[in-house]
Amino acid sequence: MNLPNKLTVFRIILIPIFAIVLMLPVDIWGGLSQLPMTHLVAAIIFIVASLTDTADGQIARRQHLVTNFGKFADPLADKLLVMTALIFFVQFRWLPAWMIALIVIRELAVTGLRTLIVENNGEVMAAAMPGKIKTTTQMLAIIFFLLHDLGFNLIHVPFAQIMIWIALFFTIYSGIEYFWKARFVFSDGFK
Repeated sequence: MNLPNKLTVFRIILIPIFAIVLMLPVDIWGGLSQLPMTHLVAAIIFIVASLTDTADGQIARRQHLVTNFGKFADPLADKLLVMTALIFFVQFRWLPAWMIALIVIRELAVTGLRTLIVENNGEVMAAAMPGKIKTTTQMLAIIFFLLHDLGFNLIHVPFAQIMIWIALFFTIYSGIEYFWKARFVFSDGFK
């Protein structure tokens, strides 16, 4: 197993740890800080996982270590990490369920579409800029939601709220764009 794949596996292992930390009572450390310690620890875990995502892709491309496992597991790990956080945010009542449902639906639909594309011509479409913006803004929103008690505000508007709305826009936009570019997959259904 090469280094990029080890980083991907490490990120997958961090997901249940991240979830367990979020399930702990927020005052487990006795309120030593204004910020609930479990949220701070979860934010650190999420940041580490996000950094491994950046690192594994760069290493794989630079050292020509792209594998089928990496093509499959890397985007899956990202989606699992992000969706885990967002589902917890619904439970915490930080975000409305409809918003997270749209994000989850888009991710599942695009994942299914990628499978169809591979079956038709064997090549997965690379992520375009709107998809990269979606991922970046989702990850920033999650980090700032977890750190919200530290006062990360931009002109009295919570930065996390701005990022999640931008992420929602690019989630929908990039999903539509992906389906438009891959419409050839469905051509046999309209004959």
